[in-house]
Amino acid sequence: MTTVLQARSLTKRYGEVTAVNDLSLEVCEGEVFGLLGPNGAGKTTSINMICGLLKPDAGQVTIRGKVITNGDASIRSRVGVCPQNIVLWGQLTCLEQMQFIGEMYGMRGKAARARGEKLLKELDLIEKKNKLARTLSGGMQRRLNLAMALVHDPEILVLDEPEAGLDPQSRVMVRDYVKSLARQKTIIITTHNMDEADRMADRVAIMDHGRLLTVDTPEALKNTVGEGDVLEIDLDGGLMDEALCVLNPIVPQVAATNHTLVVRARGMVEQLPAILEALHAVDARPGEVRLRANTLEDVFITLTGRRLRE
Repeated sequence: MTTVLQARSLTKRYGEVTAVNDLSLEVCEGEVFGLLGPNGAGKTTSINMICGLLKPDAGQVTIRGKVITNGDASIRSRVGVCPQNIVLWGQLTCLEQMQFIGEMYGMRGKAARARGEKLLKELDLIEKKNKLARTLSGGMQRRLNLAMALVHDPEILVLDEPEAGLDPQSRVMVRDYVKSLARQKTIIITTHNMDEADRMADRVAIMDHGRLLTVDTPEALKNTVGEGDVLEIDLDGGLMDEALCVLNPIVPQVAATNHTLVVRARGMVEQLPAILEALHAVDARPGEVRLRANTLEDVFITLTGRRLRE
C-alpha cells in the first residue's frame, strides 16, 4: 500500500515534560488509522504535529514525501481537522461557517457555499443552514465541525474524539458517515472508545507516556496481545479434576468454578477443537459452551495498565 503520511522521530517537550518521545509511524492511502492512548499519552500533541499546527522539537512529518512546515499552506491544506473541542463562530450561520472556512483555505465563496450545502445535506443539517451555529444542539455542532473539516475536500481527515458527546443515534450516523469516506480519503481517528476503534479502524496504534507501544490491525492485536479469549464449558458429568489435568498442557490458563471450566487463551477459536477432543478423551462431557472473544479494550489495558489517569 502507498504511504501517504509519515511521521519520523517526532518529539515534543514542555519544559521538563516530554509529551511525545521519538514517535514514528506511517499511514497508508485510503485507510482508517486509529490512534489510541490514555489521557496524557500524547495523542493530541501528536495529532497537532501531524497536522502542522504544532512544530516538533525534533523529527518531521511528510505527506507524500513533502515535509510539512508551519509556513507551507499548500501542504497543510491537504489535511482537514475536526478537533475534540467544538470550534464555531457565534454570529455566523451554519452555511456561513462553511463558506468562511472554505475561503480560509483559498476557495471562492460560491464554490465554498456549494460544497458547504452538499456536506450539510449529507450530515442531516441542511434544514439548519441559515440558523446561527451557536443555537444548535451539541450533537449538531459536532456534526457541523465535521462538515467544516471537509469543506476544502482534504486528502487526509483527522478526527479527534469524533463521537464525544453524541447520543446513540448521532454516534451511529457519524460512524457510518466516516466509514463511507474510507478509501476515498485517508482518515486518522483518536478515541478513548475501544468499540469505536475496533469497528472503524483498519489499523490502530497504541501509545502511552509519549511513546508508541504497538501498531497492528485490531484482529491481530486481539489474537496476540492480552490475556486472551474466555471460554466457559459446563461439565454435565463432573470429572473436573480429570478435565483440569488434561487441559493444563494445552492452554496456559484454566480454572474450575463449581461445574464450569474457565479457559483463557489467545486465538481460542482455533484451539477449541483440541480442547473438546481432550475432554472427550477423559470422558468429561461438555454441556453449554460460551465464548467471549478477547477485546481491543483487553489489549489496551494489558499494554497501558489499569492505573487511573488524570
